[in-house]
Amino acid sequence: MKKIAFALTAVAALGLAACHNNSGADANNTATDLNVTENAAYSDVNGAATDANAAGVDANGAVESTNSALDKAGDTLGNAASDVGNAVDSGADAVGNAAHNATK
Repeated sequence: MKKIAFALTAVAALGLAACHNNSGADANNTATDLNVTENAAYSDVNGAATDANAAGVDANGAVESTNSALDKAGDTLGNAASDVGNAVDSGADAVGNAAHNATK
């Protein structure tokens, strides 16, 4: 982006210098414009980098929240499966005890 701005400014400076007798003043104005353009481009790039970093932080937070929610859901399902297994085991014991008691 900077290279394009520099190239365009250089071409503009040459064009202005060729058309006017005030080439010294025009060159100074062009140099000032070039510095302003460079500073603006630098600010834009830094702003974009800051925005990208902030988006990365937000995305990481969302991923962590999603992982936590999935972990909790997995724990809940695991506990429910364990409860079902315990209930089946208790039922089987009860049936076994009833059969044993019936044959005494």
